[in-house]
Amino acid sequence: MKNKINYTDEPIEARVISDFLPSPEDLSLKGKKKRVTLTLTEDSLDFFKKAAKKHKASYQAMIRRLLDYYVVNQRTQ
Repeated sequence: MKNKINYTDEPIEARVISDFLPSPEDLSLKGKKKRVTLTLTEDSLDFFKKAAKKHKASYQAMIRRLLDYYVVNQRTQ
């Protein structure tokens, strides 16, 4: 580095931000699961497989999360 950094004793303006992040327990996607057989259209299955490949995820997990979000939304209405 050619330019040397000169630090000063200037006051720092800071503010406290409330903790808005969920707890690690809330981030856990593990829950009680039950195996079911589900028949999907080819278009739906292709969509989830392509999206999963793009995001390097499991298409089954994506479908499961989508259904979980739907259930939560329906319960709050």
